Amino acid sequence: MTLTPKPGILDIAPYIGGRNDIAGVAKPIKLSSNESALGASPLAVEAFKSVAGGLDLYPEGSAKVLRDAVAEVYGLDPNRIVCGNGSDEILTMLAQTYLRPGDEVLFSAHGFLVYKIAALANSATPVIAPEKDFRTDVDAMLAAVTPKTRVVFIANPNNPTGTYLPHEEVRRLHAGLSPDTLLVIDAAYAEYVRRNDYETGIEMVSRFPNVVMTRTFSKIYGLAGLRVGWSYCPAEVADALNRIRGPFNVSVPAQKAAAAALRDRKHIEASFAHNETWRDWLTTEIRKLGFAVGDSVGNFILIRFTSEQQAKDADSFLSSRGLILRGVAAYGLGDCLRLTVGPEAANRAVVAALADFAARK
Repeated sequence: MTLTPKPGILDIAPYIGGRNDIAGVAKPIKLSSNESALGASPLAVEAFKSVAGGLDLYPEGSAKVLRDAVAEVYGLDPNRIVCGNGSDEILTMLAQTYLRPGDEVLFSAHGFLVYKIAALANSATPVIAPEKDFRTDVDAMLAAVTPKTRVVFIANPNNPTGTYLPHEEVRRLHAGLSPDTLLVIDAAYAEYVRRNDYETGIEMVSRFPNVVMTRTFSKIYGLAGLRVGWSYCPAEVADALNRIRGPFNVSVPAQKAAAAALRDRKHIEASFAHNETWRDWLTTEIRKLGFAVGDSVGNFILIRFTSEQQAKDADSFLSSRGLILRGVAAYGLGDCLRLTVGPEAANRAVVAALADFAARK
């Protein structure tokens, strides 16, 4: 007998995150991973430090500290909240719980790479629906639904395009799914969106037994290094996830820091305001240079170049200036670079470098 992985595993292209370094550059400016421009809340840092003396003790198994904090802030039933080692773990657990060989997993063309990985890891078939103007196309998604469709993932807002679906479109998508198909709304960037036609997904989870919403503390809360996420689920889904979830999957320092970050409204508002100001400024200034920039509601923008080669040349030029952006060819966007909204100095440095790049003969 030859030991081999189950079908689908070896078809996975391993996920590669944004670069952290540039050869020969001591302190590059990293704008490749959509990390918070203002960093973590001071209250979260203090909460993290406060438990340093208890690192020898296991956490309580259900992440009760964090679930109670989330329930308090959002007015939710804590028994329907499942936490994870980042929202990535929850997305993976959902696939592990509900997918069988032969099932199909549906997502849009430029959706988060983890969706495909989760499908293949569970011997399911990824089905990719085309997008329209870099936005999830509900009609295309519904046209791709078959009796084998078991899980539908949508990132709302979407990474790396920065676009979002209005709540009416999300509900229309759900209405076209059978009761035995799970709709997973990945709302990692929800805290950056304040539009009248946007909903995070909490409302739908409250109404329907086949909708799950996932969230993360890696973005506006600035806790990417701690890996903390949460989900709001129908009671039956929460029960199923808790049966396969690792018993101590969110550490005590992570729970304490996340709970404190959630309650620090002053820091959240400052992070939101900074992002609104500088995302709009970056979009305007880079468009002035002749590059196409999509409208984004996240903490990043997508810059489109005239060709894949120009995008590669721009990436190399920016790297020579100590600036790290994210190439997104793995998302089918080889002619684009994704730029995280950073601190003021970093934002100005990117625009200055792109101006020099554009001026080259």
